[in-house]
Amino acid sequence: MNEAIRPGTDDPPQAHEAPELSVIVPTFNERDNVTVLYRRLEATLTNIAWEVVFVDDNSPDGTWDVVRALAQRDSRVRCVRRIGRRGLSGACIEGILASSAPYVAVIDADLQHDETQLPKMLLLLASEQAELVVGSRYIEGYKSEGFNKQRAGASALATELARKMLRVEIADPMSGFFMIRRDRFEQLAPKLSVHGFKILLDVVATAHGGLRTVEIPYTFGARQHGESKLDSMVALDFVGLVLAKLTNDIVSLRFILFAMVGGIGLVVHLTSLFIALELFKAPFAEAQAAGAIVAMTSNFVLNNFLTYRDQRLKGFALLRGLIAFYIVCSVGLLANVGVAFSVYDQEPIWWLAGAAGALMGVVWNYAMSGLFVWRKK
Repeated sequence: MNEAIRPGTDDPPQAHEAPELSVIVPTFNERDNVTVLYRRLEATLTNIAWEVVFVDDNSPDGTWDVVRALAQRDSRVRCVRRIGRRGLSGACIEGILASSAPYVAVIDADLQHDETQLPKMLLLLASEQAELVVGSRYIEGYKSEGFNKQRAGASALATELARKMLRVEIADPMSGFFMIRRDRFEQLAPKLSVHGFKILLDVVATAHGGLRTVEIPYTFGARQHGESKLDSMVALDFVGLVLAKLTNDIVSLRFILFAMVGGIGLVVHLTSLFIALELFKAPFAEAQAAGAIVAMTSNFVLNNFLTYRDQRLKGFALLRGLIAFYIVCSVGLLANVGVAFSVYDQEPIWWLAGAAGALMGVVWNYAMSGLFVWRKK
């Protein structure tokens, strides 16, 4: 019996070669694609020690379950299942930081990116010719089999705006297919936004030209299964990210979206006030109160749909959140008025006092909403 428990009598665990390359794949409802992508990686990376990290945002179609089954058969496959968090950028950041190789690639699960370019990208990094390699759609040699004209036009416009406003030098900062040295990524990671879709743009803008970058062409394939994750909300995410970078990340993308919703709320308030006064002939106090309630309600709906869509409230939580939002905004209104009066007493300039009060109100509402309305679980 004593012999059976002596250390060292069992066979040592099998040693595995440390991965040189980690492939990060953000997924949402990609059940039919992940196995195909895994087989393509296996066929392409034959002479490379690699791992693939699928980061799944708790897909309703059970993508994470398919990945987990793959992982049981191949230890190079890993699954990070995120619950209560959404967004491609955040998924990429978590996946890269959870990986273990010195080089990391980001590739979509929709099979439209060309995985056969990965060995070439790795060679460029390993030979120290680059710290970042981008699969580019705007250099000679690029081919497209699945990029429709509408999406291509929107991407080209966003690319031009990003290059001019953020002084980004690379041809395709909106690409979702790239490879980077993990040590350089980790240096930038604390300043990156976990919201939105354009992680590469964030990386390049945050680096301020400090990454040696090489762009290579590739063939953009046609989507095989599922639906594109890009929608109208991505445009607002893009605007928010650009504004955040223009302020040198002093304000976050989420705060900018929250403030944008607040601006819409002001228009809603004034419109509701006008309707109550002119059409219903209500007294000003009642009309103002009605306008405030309509504006707060619209702000809550828009913030739940846009600003906090990764923490979107549903069912009974939606009603609870609305009541909490009313309370938060009511206190914010008092803070707004208090600061405005204080500033006006010191310097009787109406627009300065009004702006100071409005800023105080939006900061209060944003901070308290994150704590009491859309608090993380």
